[in-house]
Amino acid sequence: MELGNFSISLAVKDLETSRKFYEKLGFIVFFGEASENWLIMKNGDHLIGLFQGMFERNILTFNPGWDVNGQEIPEYTDIRELQRQLKSAGVQFQEEADEASSGPAHFTVLDPDGNPILVDQHV
Repeated sequence: MELGNFSISLAVKDLETSRKFYEKLGFIVFFGEASENWLIMKNGDHLIGLFQGMFERNILTFNPGWDVNGQEIPEYTDIRELQRQLKSAGVQFQEEADEASSGPAHFTVLDPDGNPILVDQHV
């Protein structure tokens, strides 16, 4: 099962303080809007999303259809197919993608320890 590009989305207390910290680790701002309280930072192929006031916990994030640079890839498994595969494997969902839709959608599951996993397709 190919889930797409991976990043971790961090629920931060202070966006600017977190940005400065991750810059010390070699990350640069890759995408996002500080005025909207979110930034995506990149170091090589590693991505970290910084989100202030948007959610309570850190989230593991996968993006079907995107490469590490946020560019659309020609072949990928649509999020609705991923959802069907996970359902058939007995995975319980917090939030589901609309099976009747096409294009961008997302779903959320929790791992056994309660860590949220967001699968978020933008294409």
